[in-house]
Amino acid sequence: MKKIILTGGGTAGHVTPNIALIPRLEELGYEILYVGSYEGMEKKLIEHAGIPYRGISSGKLRRYFDLKNFTDPFRVLKGFGEASRILSEFQPDIVFSKGGYVSVPVVRAAGLRHIPVIIHESDMTPGLANRLSYGAATKICCNFPETLSLLPKDKAVLTGSPIRAEILSGSRERGRSLTGFPEEKPVLLVIGGSLGSRAVNAAVRGALPELLEHFSVLHLCGKGNCAPSLDGTQGYLQYEYVSDDLKDFFALADLMISRAGANSICEILALRKPNVLIPLSAKASRGDQILNARSFEKQGYSCVLEEEDLTRESLLDAVKETWEKRAEYIESMEKSPAGNAVERITSLIDETVSARRKEKEG
Repeated sequence: MKKIILTGGGTAGHVTPNIALIPRLEELGYEILYVGSYEGMEKKLIEHAGIPYRGISSGKLRRYFDLKNFTDPFRVLKGFGEASRILSEFQPDIVFSKGGYVSVPVVRAAGLRHIPVIIHESDMTPGLANRLSYGAATKICCNFPETLSLLPKDKAVLTGSPIRAEILSGSRERGRSLTGFPEEKPVLLVIGGSLGSRAVNAAVRGALPELLEHFSVLHLCGKGNCAPSLDGTQGYLQYEYVSDDLKDFFALADLMISRAGANSICEILALRKPNVLIPLSAKASRGDQILNARSFEKQGYSCVLEEEDLTRESLLDAVKETWEKRAEYIESMEKSPAGNAVERITSLIDETVSARRKEKEG
């Protein structure tokens, strides 16, 4: 049996694309092992998917002063040793990494053992963990055409981002049944990210009376971010988090407001939903969401409203403009060259494994 180690963690964006690959990898006959941190969020997500999981020590590689900078290098070295033992025991044909700091020891250990490694970079500009892994990589998959010029030319492959098949299998009728929203009004779905967004939540709630004149509003606002005072508001439903019903809410949505994490916007593109993107401010991040959003804007997929410009009035204007031009946005998304990333990436994995086996036999 062919064997593969999947790795990546720290945020959902470093885990869900791996989960999207699992069904197809199983169809291709792979035995799968996931390597993540001891108690990171990836552990629960992967165990829920029924995949064997091994934890290793992980340390964050910071570019700013922190007392943990003196201890985390030892965590990384410990993780490298643990990853090496796991590779020795499992004997994988290949490693696929979605990034995050926990992936670095796994990738570097695989490189030293001459095990092929394929990396996937979701954002337009590669993160530090992936950049540290370039030397060990056989191929580096990416999500945006602009990223190709930032990667080693002999390793870069434009694949798009793997999307979970279940996201595309929602039922509009079930979504309407779950919400009770009337058929005569379009539905606006607001998603602030896995942890929610105070800025987006506040702007949406500030504009809610005007939004409800034209839309039913379905608001996924993040853990602890529901506003009890709005419970019972006609045409408005709020949830901290949605899991199994999310696909049906996606199917029900006619327009979306979202942050601009790479995986989130790729799901929006696959769903062909007109959207307003509000990227996380560069003050609170390395600015990757802004670049992601601007790329989608340039390609005609999204209307972009930066957080620094976010007000009740600017949000209403952006929603109005996007709704009026929704047919243009949908047409642009339908012309997108981003195809089946799951098939592209799993084919690349399988081709690499086949080539390695032939090389060893020869």
